[in-house]
Amino acid sequence: MGITKTEEFTVKQNELAILAKAIGHPARIAIIEYLLKTDSCICGDIVNELPLAQPTVSQHLKELKNAGLIIGNIEGTSICYCLNIDGFKKLKDFFEHINSYLTSKECC
Repeated sequence: MGITKTEEFTVKQNELAILAKAIGHPARIAIIEYLLKTDSCICGDIVNELPLAQPTVSQHLKELKNAGLIIGNIEGTSICYCLNIDGFKKLKDFFEHINSYLTSKECC
């Protein structure tokens, strides 16, 4: 495997790439949609909502958490998850920048 050379890119570019990679799986999109729908921190219900085994769901939650898109707080013997507003704000700002470009330019 080759070297990714992430050090050749800005911190912002690397952060956005990590965020984009984290939402690049349908199970993670489903988790985000579920957290949006419930509008509260969720502890154990996520596994019941997805057609995946508990270890697989845990891995997807870990990826979302490592990317900064969700927050996991320990409550008793379980971890409760909710959306991380700061992570989604970075994505929102990026897509708003693209949108402003697309609405002000004509196709090449």
